[in-house]
Amino acid sequence: MMNQLVLVGRLVTEGGKTGKVDGLDVTQVKVAVPRSYKNDSGEYETDILPVMLTGNIAEKTLEYCKKGDIVGIKGRVQQDQESKHSYILAEKITFLSSSKNVGDEDEE
Repeated sequence: MMNQLVLVGRLVTEGGKTGKVDGLDVTQVKVAVPRSYKNDSGEYETDILPVMLTGNIAEKTLEYCKKGDIVGIKGRVQQDQESKHSYILAEKITFLSSSKNVGDEDEE
């Protein structure tokens, strides 16, 4: 059995609420991930997913990424033993593009 997922989306929040989940210090960010198919209206819908970051991953993401940046996330779905809520726990984040670079190519 395997519990692994890969997401690519835009950061909706810069940093977020912090706390503890299963004894880990976590920071939550939200990522907008477009679906790969169109709805009945012919539009792509977008899911806003909460992602929990821990340790060095949280520090580097908060330091280098801003709202609107595109990130790739490798992680797993995990359940909080106390609240029984499921969440995405990031194991690796790849910084794919920065929103501040959008439009810079047009100026050349």
